[in-house]
Amino acid sequence: DALMSFFGSMGNDAGYNAWLNDMMTEQNRGSIGAALATQPIIGTIVGTVVGGMLIGGSDNYMRLFVVMGGFVILFGIAAILFMKDAPQLRPSKNGSFGKQLFSAFNFRELIKMKELVWVFLVLTVYFIAFNVYYPHIGNYMIYYLGFRADSIGIIQGIALIVGMLSVIPASKLLSKNKFVLATSISVLLSFVGVGIVGLFGRPENIDPSTIWNWSLLIGLFFFGCGYIMFMQVTSVWMKQLFPEESKGQFEGFRIVFFVLIPWIVSPFIANPIIKNNGQILDSNGFAAYLPTNVLFLISTLLVLATFVPLFFAARQRRAREAKEQTR
Repeated sequence: DALMSFFGSMGNDAGYNAWLNDMMTEQNRGSIGAALATQPIIGTIVGTVVGGMLIGGSDNYMRLFVVMGGFVILFGIAAILFMKDAPQLRPSKNGSFGKQLFSAFNFRELIKMKELVWVFLVLTVYFIAFNVYYPHIGNYMIYYLGFRADSIGIIQGIALIVGMLSVIPASKLLSKNKFVLATSISVLLSFVGVGIVGLFGRPENIDPSTIWNWSLLIGLFFFGCGYIMFMQVTSVWMKQLFPEESKGQFEGFRIVFFVLIPWIVSPFIANPIIKNNGQILDSNGFAAYLPTNVLFLISTLLVLATFVPLFFAARQRRAREAKEQTR
């Protein structure tokens, strides 16, 4: 997992996202945001569908890990070899390589940019909530609701593909500079989607013999719309605030708030919830723990907490725009 993450992050985070920063303009920011938002969804759909096929009825998870991990490593190496910098990019002459490398951890420069810090915190709070429930959704659907592994990819795929339509209104809001409104809508959609799954996604309401469980599909649809829209809007909002001369460094800051902090914090929230609400005895008589609908109900409150940093980000944005208008 660590080896896969190293090469995958090198290709995607250090390479692709930094490259996109250099390519983004006022004219193409909506379409780039849409691409950034839909690519993880496509990956999720392909991963769950193909992953379910690789696991199969024999529960061969090792085959899944080897195939998927191998592809991630290969794509990461390909990115290193073939990705080219933007034509207008010039080498940085600010000190030695070592000085530039460790300057990425200079948070003093980040703290000066208050709006960006609050947008990063919006990202952090949203993904703390996201990582409380979403990593467990597979186990929830298979072991709590009773679906087959190859069925959950189809169910998620249907809901998320339709949810990708949210990039259209989101792009229009971005073109009108309505970043705060678009982010607020995305958080509310996520809240509604996760809430529907939590309220109605219980074994007595679900028929695992068919994929057409409307409460589950509708909940995942609203969640998908919210997630895709959130990714689209916040990606553009952040990237347009990155300093021209330090885009790569600030892309590193984004990963800290987007990946590192949520992945550290979320298990400390999710694990106690699962252990207190999903204990069962397995076939050998040992205690096992399953994610239940309670995990999603509690996650709705965490999703709403995103509005706290969003309030301060909006205030900083209004102050910046007012200052720009007086110039």
